[in-house]
Amino acid sequence: MGGASSRRAVDDNPKKKKKTEGKKRDQYVTFGGLFRAVDSPLRQDFLARIMDSRNGPEAPQESNVKSFFNSAPPLRDGDLICNKLKEFMDRISLSSENGSPVRVVCVTSGGTTVPLEQRCVRYIDNFSSGHRGAASTEYFVKAGYAVIFVYRRGSCQPYCRYLPQDSFLEFFDLTEDSTIQVYCILQVCQSHATMVKKAIRDYRKAVEEGLLLKIPFTTIFEYLQILQMVAKSMSWTATRGMFYLAAAVSDFYVPWESMAEHKIQSAAGPLDMRLTQVPKMLSVLRKEWAPSAFCISFKLETDPGILLQKADMAMRKYGMHVVVANELATYKEEVIIVTKGRRTAVRRHNKETDLEEQLVYLLDEMHYEYIKQGGA
Repeated sequence: MGGASSRRAVDDNPKKKKKTEGKKRDQYVTFGGLFRAVDSPLRQDFLARIMDSRNGPEAPQESNVKSFFNSAPPLRDGDLICNKLKEFMDRISLSSENGSPVRVVCVTSGGTTVPLEQRCVRYIDNFSSGHRGAASTEYFVKAGYAVIFVYRRGSCQPYCRYLPQDSFLEFFDLTEDSTIQVYCILQVCQSHATMVKKAIRDYRKAVEEGLLLKIPFTTIFEYLQILQMVAKSMSWTATRGMFYLAAAVSDFYVPWESMAEHKIQSAAGPLDMRLTQVPKMLSVLRKEWAPSAFCISFKLETDPGILLQKADMAMRKYGMHVVVANELATYKEEVIIVTKGRRTAVRRHNKETDLEEQLVYLLDEMHYEYIKQGGA
C-alpha cells in the first residue's frame, strides 16, 4: 500500500505533471514542425524521392555522365582507334554509294574490369567468356552486316570458337628439311587441320571484304570511351546501324581520382572501399550518341522469378528496341527476346547448332522492318 501511495503521490505531483506535459508539447512541436515541413513545398521533393526509390534508380543525369568521362584516364591508343574507325566507316560508306546500303552492327563482348589502383594490380571483374558475342559476330557477317567487334582482351574470338582450348603449340608439328640448310617448317596437326583452315579462311574473308573490325578493351573506362567513339562514328548510318550490347558491364567502379596510385598494401588490415555507381549509358546511347540506331541489350539474372520483369523494366527505362533475357543456368540453351508487348523464346536445337544463329536471324528480320518503317 505504501508503495502504491508513493507512486500515486509522484504521479499526482503538479510540478512533475506540468514538466512532463511541457516535454510532450516540445516533442509534439518538434514532430509537428517536421510534418509541417513535409506539407510545405519540401513535401513534393520528399514524396518524389520515395517514389523514385520504389521505381528504381533515377536515369543518369548529364552531370554524372560528364563526370565519368572527365575523370576517366585517357584512352590508350585513342588516336589509332579513331583512325581505324574512320577507315572502316569510309569503306562502308563507299560500298553503300556503289551498291545497296550496308548495315552496320556494333557487337560488344566479354566483361569489363574495375581497377582498384591506378597502377593496377588488383581489380574487380565481370565474368563473361565472350562466346555469345563472338558467335553472333560470325552470323552477323554471314547475314551481310559490317561488324565492329568491341571485345575484352583474352575473351572468345570470332571464327576461333571451335579450336581446341589447349595451347596453340598443340596445333603444330615441326619438320626439318636439311637439303642445303636447315629450315623449320610448321605444319598443322592433321587432327586440327580442318578447323584451323576454316577459321583462317572465314576470318580473312570477313576482314578483306571490309566486314569486320576488332577493337579490344579491358577496363570499364576503356569500354565506355570506345562505345562512345563507335556510336558517334556510326551516327551517319541512322536506322541502318545496330547496337548488340552483349558485354557484361560493371555496375560499380572506383573513380580514377579516388583510386590509390600504387598497390594497396595488405599490412594495413581489412580493406574498406566505397564504389560509385556507373552511369547507365544505355539511355545516353539511345538519346544522344545514336538516336536512330536499332538497339539490343541483354539482361542476365540468376533468379528466373525476376528475369522478365527486369527485362521489361530495362526496355522501358532505357528505350531499348529489344532486350534479350537469359538466365545464368540456361543461357547457352535458351533466351527470351523481349519487345513491346511480345516475348519470343529461342532455344538451341541440339549440341551441333548455335543458339546465336537463330537469335541473329530473328534480330535481322526485326532490324529490316525497323529500317522499312523509318525507325518507328
